[in-house]
Amino acid sequence: MDPRTRPYRSVLYIPGSNARALEKAKTLPVDAVIFDLEDAVSPDEKVNARGTLAKALAAGGYGARMKIVRINGLDTPWGRGDAAAVARMDCDAILLPKVNAPTDLDALAAVTGKMPLWAMMETPRGMLNATAIAAHPKLQGMVMGTNDLAKELQTRYRPDRMPMMAGLGLCLLAAKAEGLIIIDGVYNAFKDVEGLTVECAQGRDMGFDGKTLIHPAQVEAANAAFAPTEEDIDTARRQIAAFEEARAAGRGVAVVDGRIVENLHVVTAREILAKADAIAALSA
Repeated sequence: MDPRTRPYRSVLYIPGSNARALEKAKTLPVDAVIFDLEDAVSPDEKVNARGTLAKALAAGGYGARMKIVRINGLDTPWGRGDAAAVARMDCDAILLPKVNAPTDLDALAAVTGKMPLWAMMETPRGMLNATAIAAHPKLQGMVMGTNDLAKELQTRYRPDRMPMMAGLGLCLLAAKAEGLIIIDGVYNAFKDVEGLTVECAQGRDMGFDGKTLIHPAQVEAANAAFAPTEEDIDTARRQIAAFEEARAAGRGVAVVDGRIVENLHVVTAREILAKADAIAALSA
């Protein structure tokens, strides 16, 4: 599946130590799962969590969901052991927390070999080095760690997230420049569906591919926000048809709903339709 059209609307964190949650994730309508060995697992359970997660992944049942495993940092007592264990697991990628520079990814790749890498972007230094990090040859995606970033920046909570806009923007630019997937940070108030919906809309408008989630109750809002609407799909189809008709008549542009349609708009329209088809396939 083309990474530009593969859905990443909802990316749910699941504790790698919780066998019941690992089983439930197989039934949830999420596009991707981050199996967490870091923050969601207590220190005394971290080693055992590797075995629990490996067993769950080996059993399968996650369908077309993207399977990403977040390990502990390589500067912790568990990081390298996690990396070695995950390299043997049936997963799609490994997610490294608090990536500050490309050398952090080099150190991980030395352990995990050919496995695709993802980076948690959650430190001021990571924001400033986002361009270099995104250019790493084994990196496929970035995940915003907005809780840690807010802590490091010493910001106050604002619904508009203005204190973090510089960092979010730097990472978005870096990811888009390299053709990477980039996922927005979590919304902590998991019972506040209205607030989540607003933040999802903001993230989608900024260009994020999806939202990381901390509770299954958040899945529906994220899936709706980051999917093409029926209006988007209808407009895309009409843009393609109008442009093809204009081109057949020897014209380089078309007009739909009073707006100019050029080749670049048609490229976007085809991506919208491809994403809609991919979402339908996942839902099936």
